[in-house]
Amino acid sequence: MTDHAPHVPAIAPPETAAVAVRADYGPAPFAALDLGTNNCRLLMAAPTSNGFRVVDSFSRIVRLGEGLANTGRLGDVPMERAAAALRACAEKLARRPIRRLEAVATEACRRAENGAAFLARITAETGLRLRVISAREEAELAMESCAPLLEPGDRRALLFDIGGGSTEIAWIRVTAEGSPELIGYVSLPLGVVTLAERAGSSCFTEHGFFEVVDEVAAYLARFDQVHRIGQEIRAGGVRLMGTSGTVTTLAGVAMALPRYRRPLVDGKTLDCEAADLALGDLFALGREGLAQHPCVGPERVEFVLPGCAVYAAIRRVWPTPRLTVADRGLREGMLTRMMRAERGSRRKAR
Repeated sequence: MTDHAPHVPAIAPPETAAVAVRADYGPAPFAALDLGTNNCRLLMAAPTSNGFRVVDSFSRIVRLGEGLANTGRLGDVPMERAAAALRACAEKLARRPIRRLEAVATEACRRAENGAAFLARITAETGLRLRVISAREEAELAMESCAPLLEPGDRRALLFDIGGGSTEIAWIRVTAEGSPELIGYVSLPLGVVTLAERAGSSCFTEHGFFEVVDEVAAYLARFDQVHRIGQEIRAGGVRLMGTSGTVTTLAGVAMALPRYRRPLVDGKTLDCEAADLALGDLFALGREGLAQHPCVGPERVEFVLPGCAVYAAIRRVWPTPRLTVADRGLREGMLTRMMRAERGSRRKAR
């Protein structure tokens, strides 16, 4: 996926790294760093009247969670890959004054026995202080970033984020003012990395693929029993929203893009039938075809079909006619929160 965000319209601890930080409200950008199970991403942006403008970005596949499901620990090689990416982020951050930085780590560091020790090592080596966030905060940040995609007439939204180590589902109420409120969430211990490692090549077979679909659907059915989401969908006014490499890939294929282009995909609403057909096309390609596909590529071959199986389970439990695709996530949510907090502080100061 490309990494250039558009103007995108929550509250985080102030400093999280020993980098140059401005005390004034000049043009220095805000920065958000997200260390996930599969990727390390940095986004720097300056506020605008209707959101923010991206100043710089960084994204690298690090596979920090490789082997974690079997050992309960972060491996030496994955940690070194992540450390190299974080050193690159620290160097990027050191090149310019930063108004405020928020840096977080998610499922891999939450789950690993040595997650805290690894983050302490990163602080010692780079000055970056990463905060391990809860699954609930992950869901809230995803909600923050996707809120601008809600439209008049939406009563509820069902937002899913298929990550590397887990999948977050957020059940959202839209207030009369049009702002989102999280009324339920669940974090499934199933992400594209964990599923790819466990299922191996079986996801490339119909039997193996649907085994994963059945497993994920069972988790989702329990969540549905609590919140009666299917009933709300039948009543209308529920927007299904997806944010992850899986859904953006499905969108790119459904739109027949010769190469992935974020501005064409982010915020796009697809007929779910078109997304389902794109899933079938991806499955039919096999490993070699996926490696050559311009919206996939060799680095993501092992993860696409496990992600598609999670998506297929969501579609099975919650059949909706349309899917809104979001190429945005935790970093955009963090930036939105920081900028809103600063605006609140400035109003109080006046």
